Amino acid sequence: MTRGQTGQGPDVITRPHPPLSAVTCVVASRNRRADLLASLPRHEAHVVLVDNASTDGTVEAVRAAHPAVTVVPLDRNAGAVARTLGTARAGTPYVAFTDDDSWWAPGDLARAVEIMEAHPRLALLSARILVDREEQLDPVCTEMADSPLGTEPDLPGPSLLGFVACAALVRTEAFTAVGGFDPVVRFPGEEERLALDLAAAGWGLSYVDRVTVHHHPSTSRDAPTTRQAGIWRSRVLTALMRYPLRDLAGQLVRAARAGVPGWRGLAGALPRVPAALRRRRVLPRHVMDGVRVLAR
Repeated sequence: MTRGQTGQGPDVITRPHPPLSAVTCVVASRNRRADLLASLPRHEAHVVLVDNASTDGTVEAVRAAHPAVTVVPLDRNAGAVARTLGTARAGTPYVAFTDDDSWWAPGDLARAVEIMEAHPRLALLSARILVDREEQLDPVCTEMADSPLGTEPDLPGPSLLGFVACAALVRTEAFTAVGGFDPVVRFPGEEERLALDLAAAGWGLSYVDRVTVHHHPSTSRDAPTTRQAGIWRSRVLTALMRYPLRDLAGQLVRAARAGVPGWRGLAGALPRVPAALRRRRVLPRHVMDGVRVLAR
């Protein structure tokens, strides 16, 4: 199978590339047993699966079918924090957040590790994403490729202040230093706060279209309106935790003008406001300048 192609069945990798010893695939999942059993054989590196209290027999099925996978069962749904717990278990310099319905193209995870090693300030590499069996480019990749933030001379691709978690390779040192994914923002839309904190700490984030992730979205997904409401909730909480007051006000106005998903997002954020305020730390000016450029 060549890079950028899917094939008809799982591809079990038998000859790992040397850089793969430096990376772990961390998968956070909940009640997607069938998706996991199909995608796990495609991962070229060791896998740490953090199960968010599934009730569909995921843990037992994975342990039986894939005994080499490290399974970390949780007794509650921790949301995106499961990835932080998985990273702590990984023990490798790099972690790939490969979801239960995504995987890196053969050879590309090793290639991505080599790119990270060649760019020591790079904390997060966001790969090209091909969606479904039609292998269509995810529109978000076009946006990242055309990032108005430009390409810094010591980075391998356009600079970012956001990413798609299912197609991201992170430097464990940087991820851990900024606290990983947090329990306030959760999922979906959890990526922004992490991206902003990495940038504030001086790390670089880049889109690199020389490496590919395949994403076959699970049929077990929230309805679009529910997902959009969750994204607005995360945007509001991230703004509350990191934006200066005038930018926070602007985000609240945008949520209110977004119709039902925005209103639901605002309502969903309310119970988490005290926790967000306890973690509030306003971003440095140069990072907020980038946020404003992207908003325009």
